[in-house]
Amino acid sequence: MNQLKLFIELTRLKKPIGFMLLFWPCAWGLTLAYDFSSNLNNYFFYLILFFLGSVLMRSAGCIVNDILDKEFDSRVLRTKNRPIASDMISIKLGMMYAVTLCILAFLVLINFNLFTIILALGSMPLAFSYPLMKRLTYWPQLFLGITFNYGLILGWTAIKGEIDFVPIIFYLGAIFWTLGYDTIYGYQDIKDDEIIGLKSTSIKFKNNAKKFLFVCYAFLSILFLFGGYYMNFENIYFIMFLIPLSHLFFYQIRKFSQNSPLNCLKIFKSNNVFGLIIFLNILIVKNI
Repeated sequence: MNQLKLFIELTRLKKPIGFMLLFWPCAWGLTLAYDFSSNLNNYFFYLILFFLGSVLMRSAGCIVNDILDKEFDSRVLRTKNRPIASDMISIKLGMMYAVTLCILAFLVLINFNLFTIILALGSMPLAFSYPLMKRLTYWPQLFLGITFNYGLILGWTAIKGEIDFVPIIFYLGAIFWTLGYDTIYGYQDIKDDEIIGLKSTSIKFKNNAKKFLFVCYAFLSILFLFGGYYMNFENIYFIMFLIPLSHLFFYQIRKFSQNSPLNCLKIFKSNNVFGLIIFLNILIVKNI
């Protein structure tokens, strides 16, 4: 039982925000591509597959992240008690868990078409090299955005079997979303990160944090609106987009306080609501 608790802690299963932020772009891409005049069984089947894949890959990613960051995590107040950083789980056992989770994720993946399988496998190096980026560049959040929102492309190709201009527009917008919310998340550890020499957009833009967030969310908004225009969405899409737009600018940016870790965590978690609203907006307009 103790080992199960450690496994749950290691994979952050009690913190669903991680895998939900991975899942929402998948759901957006799938919903954008799906023809709702046809049988809905495939839609719900793929939605479930993407959810399972998000949970499995996020869990595996957490383990790889903790293995690569073991020495850093042990020196950061928020992360020093993680199972691998505190030596409660060995690196060898952690690797075994990660490999098992990846095998299960592959069993989920093979239910999709060949093009989607190839694209997904091609993203694996990106998924597991992210922890190294904060040693090399002040832009690890950008790298995370490229990786974390890849599911939007996969959601589209799972239905269409090919890449189009539309998912790329939304994908670029989603990258700016991640660039914003992960910058907010990074302010929880900024003091420790600066001491141990790690890099992030949180550190790079610490003197202009709200301006940087404004730019990120402005690009996100423009690209999502342009994507809706390109899809010939009804006006309801653009009217409903005012809701997530308000959430970004009048809640996240307005309430954001970079000197309060609890505030940063609360705002970061609120992006699950943003993901849900965008999903419902696309779902509604696709069924009008």
